Amino acid sequence: MKLMRPSLGDQELSAVAAVLASENLTQGPVAAEFAQLVSSFVGSQNGLATSSCTTALHLALVGLGIEPGDEVIVPDFTFPATANVVIQQGAVPVLVDIDPVTYTIDPKQIEQALTSKTKLIMPVHTFGLCADMQAVNEIAKKYELPVLEDAACALGSTQNGKHAGTLGDVAAFSFHPRKIITTGEGGMLTTDNQDLFERLRLLGSHGGVRVGNRFVFEDAGFNYRMSDINAAIGVVQMSKLVGIIDYRRKLACWYSERLKGFNWVQLPVEPENYFHTFQSYVVNLESHIDRDCVIENLRDSGIEATIGTYSLQSQPYFIRRFGDLSHTVPHSISSFNKTITLPLHSQLDESEVNRVVVALENAVNLFH
Repeated sequence: MKLMRPSLGDQELSAVAAVLASENLTQGPVAAEFAQLVSSFVGSQNGLATSSCTTALHLALVGLGIEPGDEVIVPDFTFPATANVVIQQGAVPVLVDIDPVTYTIDPKQIEQALTSKTKLIMPVHTFGLCADMQAVNEIAKKYELPVLEDAACALGSTQNGKHAGTLGDVAAFSFHPRKIITTGEGGMLTTDNQDLFERLRLLGSHGGVRVGNRFVFEDAGFNYRMSDINAAIGVVQMSKLVGIIDYRRKLACWYSERLKGFNWVQLPVEPENYFHTFQSYVVNLESHIDRDCVIENLRDSGIEATIGTYSLQSQPYFIRRFGDLSHTVPHSISSFNKTITLPLHSQLDESEVNRVVVALENAVNLFH
């Protein structure tokens, strides 16, 4: 049983074939259509399709004027790309701890980590649950800092009725195959700031503006564009998005109903006024249970599972670069060591959820 399977079919094949037949293969009208669909869905004034979420995040940092030596507040419990783009910009990721229940950045830790060099706050909407953006934005406003949402996992997620992608100054989404919808590889930036959007669009396409039959290069930009081939998949995927999210939430409900009676597992939460899209269904195992052995046991049973995500302060590069600061992020370290992601995708049914739960219980019982 696969951890994740994209919801792809003949419609996506036909859409790609139409782009190939058009011979307009680079970023063009289909990418623009996809950007419009995503930005309209989340309620943002502008959308810019990119080659990945990582390039979207890096582009946003450049557009926001982050420079070498600047500090950016980043949650420690995240995929490394969140901090890597800060480092690639010559800036310093200041890694802070998370709330152990939501797995999102702890706003109290943000304020304690601020210095005169802090130029940006970069919350992550972990596993499809928005960070506490009300608290984050209050801190950002108090200290006059911009907010970049790492919304890689959160297309469709909301907080207080507002979509991820509209909760900060600018946001980046991912369309990697493990995300709720996919373009193969791809990303998206959304923002209501028109001036910032124009700068992002310029920088994302080599820094060039077409004038007549040539480009005039106004800046040293990047080639971070999404092709129309990838975007064609995304256009079809957007027509399926609501149905995919609804079914993922149903699967998550089935999991939680069957697991809620066990005292060895902490289930994912959906706080009041939040809408969780469950890009991943992640549970936290009791401290005495060897999570990695459980994953291997599940795989021996034909069930693919993996860790939740990474504690960056525990990774070799970050230890070499910044020293061992793991003692500052105990909740992130614990979550890195104890969380497990269970299969969740549109091809699963209730009987397969039951099979996963039984296999998980059997694996955990080895430690009792």
